[in-house]
Parts: sequence; structure tokens; C-alpha cells
Amino acid sequence: MANLTLVQAINLALTQEMEADSRVILLGEDVGKNGGVFRVTEGLQARFGADRVVDTPLAESGIMGSAIGLAMGGLRPVPEIQFEGFLGPAYDQLTNHAARYRTRSRGAVTIPMTVRVPVGGGIHAPELHSDSPEAIYAHTPGLKVVMPSTPYDAKGMLISAIRDPDPVIYFEPKRIYRAFREEVPEDEYTVPIGKAKIVEEGTDLTVISWGATVLQCIEAMDNLPEDLSIELIDMRTIYPIDVDTIVESVSKTGRCVIVHEAPRTCGFGAELATLIQEHCFLHLEAPVQRVAGFDTVMPYYKLELDYLPDAKRIAAGVMECAAY
Repeated sequence: MANLTLVQAINLALTQEMEADSRVILLGEDVGKNGGVFRVTEGLQARFGADRVVDTPLAESGIMGSAIGLAMGGLRPVPEIQFEGFLGPAYDQLTNHAARYRTRSRGAVTIPMTVRVPVGGGIHAPELHSDSPEAIYAHTPGLKVVMPSTPYDAKGMLISAIRDPDPVIYFEPKRIYRAFREEVPEDEYTVPIGKAKIVEEGTDLTVISWGATVLQCIEAMDNLPEDLSIELIDMRTIYPIDVDTIVESVSKTGRCVIVHEAPRTCGFGAELATLIQEHCFLHLEAPVQRVAGFDTVMPYYKLELDYLPDAKRIAAGVMECAAY
């Protein structure tokens, strides 16, 4: 076992997959010589060469279009979009091409591509560097969307994504890139896409989250009354949704609080709340609560942490739901 941060776990997954499969190539802005803006790909160009770790021009549409073409040609590209806000220029390529080729070709052509994207706030970055757009891409048929919250899951889910025959958006919550370490097997392993994880078992109330806010949920749980039994679910995969795990948990507890960084309106929590209403209506003892970002553009540095759900806001939402 190695004691790794999220960044180190991702780097190890990329290293092992590139060693195991010569079809795996990386491309993106500054991913080569500089190792990426967050140093996630540090050392990989020196190890595998500039033909497999490619520094690209500052052109997200070109990066994505090139990766799609490489995937169609039999490779397994892993393009990096430097920040989630820069996905905008690549949106056409992602949604109108990568997501549709399997259907368009009646299964003759697939796009085995993993798009790595640092996501979320909490690092005091400028505009277009701190958003959480997972709901947009979960709404796009043909794309799989994942967001791990631990180094162990980050490595296993990235390997699963690279080996998947279809395009996967692999969101990396940048706020916790180096926030903590965890034991991660040095041998290769996979974590399945489409399967949520029960972080803590409980009987009174279900909390559902993903990405960096899972840590805030754990912090909030540490400050709740000891006689309140909370079940915490880390979605890990945004789409496809693990409906069974959610339904089983909420049917047991009868109460649910959903926590995410993205704006509340049309956030992914709204979809989960609807699924819970459809499948667990007769079990619910309180309305489903959402603790989320506000319906504004992510504010600049001084107010950024006021925008993001913290342990205090999460605990208040849990107590409100529990008292209903």
C-alpha cells in the first residue's frame, strides 16, 4: 500500500494504464513539460515521450476534436481540460459528436475517451475556474460522468474510465487534490462506474453527496447529536445513477438531505430528489432537503467560501429534515 493524495493516485493510475496499454495517450494544455497546472501529469512526458503526452495549443475545441478522432482511430486518449469553465468551447465536440457516435453509427464506432477535468471551488481561483457543471453533462445521453472524492476511488475509477468503450467525463475536485492522504494499492484495481459508496451506515436520515462536499458532510456529521444515526452516500458516479443504493437507503431512513456545490436550481440534486419522490414516496417522513451553492455566478475570493456548502450549513439542513 502507498499513502497517496488524490493527485498522486491519479498520476499512478495514468502511469500504470500507459505502461499496460500503448493505446493510452494524454493531451492537453501544459500536461507535458510542466505536468499540468496542478502537476497531476508530472513526470509522464519524461517517462513516455512527447508522442504519448502531448502539449497542445490553447484550444479546447481542438483538444476535444483531436481526442475524438484519435479514439475513432483505435487509441484511448485522455484529454485534459485545464479548468471546468473551459469546457464551454469543447461543448459542441462533446455533446454533438463524442456522445452520439455509438448511436449515429449503430454501434459500429465507439469513443473510448476519458476527459479529465479539475472541477469545483475552494482554491480562490478567478472566474471560469471554480464551477460545478456535472448536471449539464449528466443530462447528455451518451456520456458517463464520474467524480471521486478519495484517492482510492480516484485511482480505481480512472482505470475503469480509461478502459470503458464510451466517453467518460472524469471530474477531479481540485479543492481536495492534496487535502488528505489515503492508503491506495500499488497494484492495479478498478472501482466500477455506476456504483455509489456507503461511507457511513445509519438508520435515521440519509445524506447524499459527491466530490469535495463529501468531506464537509463528514465534518458536519461529527458535530451532530450522537443519537442521530446518519447514513452517508458518496455517489462517485453522477451518471449512470445508482438508483438502487439510494432507494434502499432512503426507504430505510425515511429522510434525505442532498449536498452539492453547484447552484441549487436544476442542480443534480434536483434529479435525485425526484427519483426519491418517485421510488420512496410512501417511506418519506419529511421533504427531501437540498444544501447547495446559490443561484449566482461563483463569487470571487472574499465570498467564495460563503457560497460553498460548509459543515455548518449541512448540519442545519440535516437538523431541519430530522425535526420535520
